Amino acid sequence: MENTIRSLQQEILDFEITTAADLEAFRLRYTVRKGLIAALFGQLKTVEPAEKPRMGQLLNQLKQTADAKLTQAEERLAATESKSSSNRIDLTLPGRRYFTGSEHPVQKVLGEMKSIFSAMGFGIATGPELELDSYNFDLLNFPPDHPARDMQDTFFVTNGNPGSDVLLRTHTSPVQIRVMLDQKPPIRVICPGKVYRNEAISSRSYCVFHQLEGLYIDKKVSFADLKATIYSFAKQMFGADVKLRFRPSFFPFTEPSAEVDVTCYLCGGKGCKVCKKSGWLEIMGCGMVHPNVMRNCGIDPEEWSGYAFGMGVDRTVLLRYKIDDIRLLFENDLRMLRQFGA
Repeated sequence: MENTIRSLQQEILDFEITTAADLEAFRLRYTVRKGLIAALFGQLKTVEPAEKPRMGQLLNQLKQTADAKLTQAEERLAATESKSSSNRIDLTLPGRRYFTGSEHPVQKVLGEMKSIFSAMGFGIATGPELELDSYNFDLLNFPPDHPARDMQDTFFVTNGNPGSDVLLRTHTSPVQIRVMLDQKPPIRVICPGKVYRNEAISSRSYCVFHQLEGLYIDKKVSFADLKATIYSFAKQMFGADVKLRFRPSFFPFTEPSAEVDVTCYLCGGKGCKVCKKSGWLEIMGCGMVHPNVMRNCGIDPEEWSGYAFGMGVDRTVLLRYKIDDIRLLFENDLRMLRQFGA
């Protein structure tokens, strides 16, 4: 009987359980009441009395081996089944909808502007939004009593000595100053970014908006070069049939200065509510860089000349997409933003 027990124990150890069917076959063969181990317990009564204790101990060890292997196999198969179930696709579930993000309309238009000017050879320069008063006003030839310095237009952060006040920049022109101070001519850059004005918020104005300014300094740069650049930009941005109008204006940092209008591409120049029946839409201000600005940056205006221009990106977005309230661009309303998906 001892040989039978040891043979059966080796058989149990060698039995491979890899599936639920193997597990059930193992259980039926060895551990049930009519299995082989139970049959050996039934034969124990035929063993000599002196051998019964030892045979009983061997049978108990055999039973423990079979039970332990059965338990381990059950746990292993259960874990495998659980992992498999977690990765299983339930085809009865409803489909999932995935939403793809898209560019904000301001970033989309700004990207088009950057591409147009980059193709003309302009680099891209950026600067801090928290700026020194000297860079924002003084070096740009703003007189000390200029209205733009008043609190109604500017967010001042600190008030100290003249020229050292810190403020949220009111235009991206300080970036031009930084470029002229850091680089020697020739210079050809655009300066995109956010600017801040201490203004009442309404459908047509906001306390923060986006600008794109340009600067070109070289020898013998003329107003004709400025006009050619703006014409090229306008035709690429607003269409080949667009017409431009230059109106004399005044800016402290350019002389001569002009404001640029394009034919209203909503009504084709016939006159509508958006262009106030004039048939024209203002898109930017521009002019030749003032000699005082160049001197402030260490550039000799007798040797170098240049032009500068600046436009509001948000205004262009409103006109292009026929949006009647600038506040919609900053409210992150998904109902509006989803209209600009690819």
